[in-house]
Amino acid sequence: MPIDLQSLTIELSAPGEGRGPLRLLIVDDDVVQQELLKRTAARSGYQVILASSCREAIRSIRSESFDCVILDYELEDSDDVCKVMAETNYAGSIIIISGTEAARRSAARAFARSLGIAAQGLPKPVDLASLRVSLANLRKDLQGLPAIHAWGGAAVGRTKEEHRN
Repeated sequence: MPIDLQSLTIELSAPGEGRGPLRLLIVDDDVVQQELLKRTAARSGYQVILASSCREAIRSIRSESFDCVILDYELEDSDDVCKVMAETNYAGSIIIISGTEAARRSAARAFARSLGIAAQGLPKPVDLASLRVSLANLRKDLQGLPAIHAWGGAAVGRTKEEHRN
């Protein structure tokens, strides 16, 4: 019997408090990229909300809480998303994705950090294994555990190829 990955979530409880699955906002106007990111995040136990524009993302950030935002930095008004995150005292992190050169991603991370937002960056097309490591590290950080720096130990009991699917 196949597993329905769309409805699969993993419950995470921080010490002393009960909480549901971690919430992730994906901001990207490319529906194929959205779907790849969504499936990867769902497999990592995240509840995923999608936004196709920065305007839509800003509405979501103002009305809901998220543990992480994945933001395509090539979208118009992407700086505004970071500013609204700071205005709303967003306490999560951001993963900036972009197909532009590394220097631009670095500048975008620096901008987010200047606003008090923990930021990482990944080039597009996003390496899904790297995204899984980033999401696992976020989960570990929220639990107060050491980060996973390599993918090697994450596939215990399975082959690397099975884990990447």
